[in-house]
Amino acid sequence: MVRYIIVSISSGILFGILDGLINANPLGQKLYAVYKPIARTSINVPAGIAIDLAYGFIMAAVFLLIYQSLPGQYGIVKGITFALIVWFFRVVMSAASTWMMFNVPLQTIFYTLITGLVEMLILGILYGLTLKPAT
Repeated sequence: MVRYIIVSISSGILFGILDGLINANPLGQKLYAVYKPIARTSINVPAGIAIDLAYGFIMAAVFLLIYQSLPGQYGIVKGITFALIVWFFRVVMSAASTWMMFNVPLQTIFYTLITGLVEMLILGILYGLTLKPAT
């Protein structure tokens, strides 16, 4: 349980850091400028931290719940598989919907897909290397 809490907090913090790097770098700012007319002018930092921490706890819990069902003998393989599943449901489906509903440049969609994949792989590998269900 202690390991779960530590990994969940770590992954929540990592979520926030990675989101910041993805969105605040010059390329990200240029590509996401399309959203500027509807974007907030300031960020609610406490709410953002709380959301990222909640994501960390929830994702770690889901990983542990489906651990036995994930393919592979080693945790890292299970973590990568989990990352690909989460990437599809979190990033790919959102990017496809954005592409269908809004006039967003394809470069922005591809950036979202690639950075989302990297982010999910980092988190999945973290889970795969550190978490295993209690036996």
